[in-house]
Order: sequence, then C-alpha cells, then structure tokens
Amino acid sequence: MAAQQQIVRETDRADAMHRREDPAPAPVWLQRLSLVVLVIFCFYIGGILSLLPWWPRYWEQNGWLMSHPALDAVLQRGWVRGVISGVGLLDMWIGISEMVHYRDYRA
Repeated sequence: MAAQQQIVRETDRADAMHRREDPAPAPVWLQRLSLVVLVIFCFYIGGILSLLPWWPRYWEQNGWLMSHPALDAVLQRGWVRGVISGVGLLDMWIGISEMVHYRDYRA
C-alpha cells in the first residue's frame, strides 16, 4: 500500500511540473542589451581570430610557440592560419546573423 501511495505522489508531482507555465520573458531592454553584448563579443573575438594569424609580430615571433617547435611547425602552415581566420569570419557572421534576425519577446 505504501508503494502504491508513493507512485501516486510521484505522478502527481510530475503532472504539476508539466502544468507549470513558461516563465515570463526578460524585459525588452535586457534582451536588447544582451544582443549588443553578444554582437560586440562576436566581432571582437572574430576580428582577433581573423587577423592575428597574419601578423608576424604576434604569430611568427611568439616566444611561447618558439619554445614548442612541433606546435610551431604546424601553426606556421598557411592552411592552419586560413582555418583559424575562417573560424574568426564565421564568428563575425554569427554576430551579424544574430543582429539581423533579432526580435523582441513580449509577455
């Protein structure tokens, strides 16, 4: 009998969780602020990843990479630099896409 009551309580709890309404969306000003922060972050990281592999001062004359010759040999290849720059451009595209497809969620 106790096991049956336990099963009934668990199903009641599960039903209550499913009946719960979705929480109200964040205020519009907070949604827009988060969009601005996301777009700035995407452009910042994307710009660094796109340009950094092509600056000799930071990429070829990097002390940390010079102390790891195997990694340095791989990272100096043109296709690796291109892949890293491509990831940066993709990151900037994500920022543009988020900006273009933005819409407010209102209660």
